[in-house]
Amino acid sequence: MMMMLFALVFSTLASLIIAPIVIALLKRLKVGQQILGYVEEHKSKNGTPTMGGLIFIIGAMATFLLFINAQYTLATMCFLVFVAYGLLGFIDDFIKIKLHHNEGLKPWQKMVGQLLIATIFAVFVYLNPYIGGQIILPFTNITFDIGWWIIPFIIFVLVATTNSVNLTDGLDGLAGSISTIVILCITIVISIFYTSSNANEIYIENLQSLNILSFGLVGGILAYLVFNQNPAKVFMGDVGSLALGGYIASICIVSKFYLLIPIVGIMFVLSSVSDIIQVLHYKRTKRRIFLMAPLHHHFQMKGYSENKIVYCYSLITLLVSAVVIALYL
Repeated sequence: MMMMLFALVFSTLASLIIAPIVIALLKRLKVGQQILGYVEEHKSKNGTPTMGGLIFIIGAMATFLLFINAQYTLATMCFLVFVAYGLLGFIDDFIKIKLHHNEGLKPWQKMVGQLLIATIFAVFVYLNPYIGGQIILPFTNITFDIGWWIIPFIIFVLVATTNSVNLTDGLDGLAGSISTIVILCITIVISIFYTSSNANEIYIENLQSLNILSFGLVGGILAYLVFNQNPAKVFMGDVGSLALGGYIASICIVSKFYLLIPIVGIMFVLSSVSDIIQVLHYKRTKRRIFLMAPLHHHFQMKGYSENKIVYCYSLITLLVSAVVIALYL
């Protein structure tokens, strides 16, 4: 626990120090977000520096280098997934900025990149002797093994989670706040569940190392949120949202808590589901169910302030997380 707290404090302070430097550099390089014209409420944000996710990525990197022993392969692999998705997002953001529009990588290019990362990670997990095809049923000690089917399942979980977090990154402080709560919740559940389990000692040590990395990432996100609260001085960009989605999915996967993702990450699910429903309904009827999708934009169009929406989304995530943790105590 002390190491987790040290990692949290260190990463928070380090990220707070580098954040103004990163923001100033982004401004100097004119790395500004191109706001879509039909989002009326966001016109004043046009030109706000993006790629601010680099702040907590650097914080997490510093935590990994100082606190994590590379022999702990689970923490190392989750970190590499985090960085790989962040790199994919970086390329997407760079293309948007270079071409001065809101379209970066083509959808198929981004999907190929996501699938490639997910496939490599899925094979690693399946071959890991402590994980394999095992999935833990939420709020129980029941574990079931689906064998090699875990590979396509992991690919689905990773791609779905990263895109859901990406869709949720639409308001100042929204994706960062929810991600912080979700990561903390999963980390606490891992600590509670495996402290009293009879799991392999090496596996438990790997998860403890992973928890240290998670607290370091949370510290970086908290520092980033200081500059991302409305009105935001910087946006995380795809470099941040894809990295966060990849990390959330990966820590749930290696701890076998796959099925907790749609519970704790309920607001991420709402973002994806509302977007899918909107697209499918519009293609079929040429009519919209929501004023705008994802759902948080619908609430914004209804007149609710960004701060109120972020507060409500975060509160719901916090309450759900509290219930989840209570059920594991």
